[in-house]
Amino acid sequence: MARALEHRGPDDSGFWSTADVSLGSRRLSIVDLDTGQQPMCNEDESIWVVFNGEVYNHVELRAELIAAGHRFRSDHSDTEVLVHLYEEEGPDYLRLLNGMFAIALWDGRTHELHLGRDHTGIKPLFFAVARDQLVFGSEIKSVLHHPDVDRTPDFAALHHYFSFKNTPAPLTAFRGIQQLRPGERLVWHDGRLERVRWWRPRPVRVTSGANEVEAAGHIRELLTDSVRLRLRADVPVGAYLSGGVDSSSVVALASQIGGQRVKTFSLVYENAQGGKDEDRRFALELAEQYGTEHFEYVMTANEVVESLPEVVAAFDEPFSGVTSTYFLTRLIAQHVKVALSGDGADELFGSYLPHRLARPLAHYADVASRQLTSADRGLLEPFADRTDDLRRLVERGDEAARRMAQYLWDEDGKAALYTPRMHELIGTANTEALVRDLYAASPSIDPLNRALEVDLETLLPDQVLAFVDRLSMAYSVEVRPPFLDHRLIEAVISLPGDLKIKGGRVKHILKEAVRGLVPDAVIDRRKEGFLLPLNDWLLGPLRGLVHDTLTPVHLSQHGLLRQEVVSQLVNEFFAGQAGLGPRVWNILMFQMWWERYAD
Repeated sequence: MARALEHRGPDDSGFWSTADVSLGSRRLSIVDLDTGQQPMCNEDESIWVVFNGEVYNHVELRAELIAAGHRFRSDHSDTEVLVHLYEEEGPDYLRLLNGMFAIALWDGRTHELHLGRDHTGIKPLFFAVARDQLVFGSEIKSVLHHPDVDRTPDFAALHHYFSFKNTPAPLTAFRGIQQLRPGERLVWHDGRLERVRWWRPRPVRVTSGANEVEAAGHIRELLTDSVRLRLRADVPVGAYLSGGVDSSSVVALASQIGGQRVKTFSLVYENAQGGKDEDRRFALELAEQYGTEHFEYVMTANEVVESLPEVVAAFDEPFSGVTSTYFLTRLIAQHVKVALSGDGADELFGSYLPHRLARPLAHYADVASRQLTSADRGLLEPFADRTDDLRRLVERGDEAARRMAQYLWDEDGKAALYTPRMHELIGTANTEALVRDLYAASPSIDPLNRALEVDLETLLPDQVLAFVDRLSMAYSVEVRPPFLDHRLIEAVISLPGDLKIKGGRVKHILKEAVRGLVPDAVIDRRKEGFLLPLNDWLLGPLRGLVHDTLTPVHLSQHGLLRQEVVSQLVNEFFAGQAGLGPRVWNILMFQMWWERYAD
């Protein structure tokens, strides 16, 4: 989607509007290349739509709509399905979609603009109200292009950034711009906004004591159908292949279903060691087993230095999470326009440290006051020998307080980092309170499921999917994550936590679901995350950039961070405290963003 401009009627610019609303289209051509151009309307031109993304079940929906009497102009466009589905169902049409999408639909009969974002927030949708106009786009930069949009930094959002490494929806780094939450829709009518969550990740049933074999079989069935739907395209489709169980499962299914040789892509770090070298070996073995056409991108440290300004520009906000996708997509763009990925499996089945800690922490909180039994120790795995660490976390307080200790900065850490000016600007913003609200909104009583639901609301859309979409779209590559089919999500979140992490084994039920599809060596290996070797690069080729950027002169441009605290942090990191690397990266990326956008 493109930025909104105030003018009337269709014209040669590619925008269409009704006085104070405009729709624009700059979408990758993936389905119905000849007749699927946007914007698209119904027969009497009373309803118009543009959207970013894909509707995977458009074939089935079109057949149902034709049977109901709707007439189509395009050959097989998923965009036109949206127009007629809205005619049939009204605003609830979003519930019938299986896909990833940011949609803008104008109903000329009611003079309402409807914006909608997909279930899990794979596709972003930003908006602003400027002089009684609604301005919207799939990128912040397109919204900022409107001259009346307030681009003042949102300091509450920036406060959360230093903990999360990103700004959380509905906030953005700019006070005048918000974003729709995952599974949220917006109606704009007569200068008024109404926002509704049309979908949330909620269990479809309670399955305590679920049969593991049946659960694994159901997951395999849903994942298979999800991959089948996401292979629909009129252009070649490839796949990321990291060497772990998530991407390997997707590649294996795509190879079986697609009927043609799949192109697969791996990122290899120059001078890779340990687990990352193992990643390469497992990826090559799986590519050979399924006969994929395999490509590798060897990433060098110098590329990080050269590309950081482009990465910052791709986000439009401060972001200090993973940026690997930017480099691998350079290679993918040379071969395919669409790539399947394993994104979402970690957040759905349980993998990260907060997931592994959730159940042990909850149990330790109940038994800490007495002598631990052998049964207790079994329930504390894999942290049974780290009870001092568990005690320190439990002593912090409730789930939210414990979780804050696992983010990059907690409230006390940020308080020490900020200048009096920053404290004044953030007002009452409190990240721990935000996290506490997320836990309070969870319907689950299972500690692991509660932790996973928090990540489905925040980490997944605001960080993981954000870097995948923004960095891949920088090279015009569309990434489709089969694990985020809403049917699969609803089935998995209905399962008890002990099927997801079992005896310390992460993603247990997924691994059982794909056994026989993916080699046992891949399933049973210890897998590292898809991370940059930050410390090595900060100590090496990025060292000069850190010293040049995090100087008192640069920090004084905003006066938000205490110069002596930042200097001490940098000095201690370069003196050997490797654990401080992510904080140095966090501040570096913030400073680079500020100088590009806010200064």
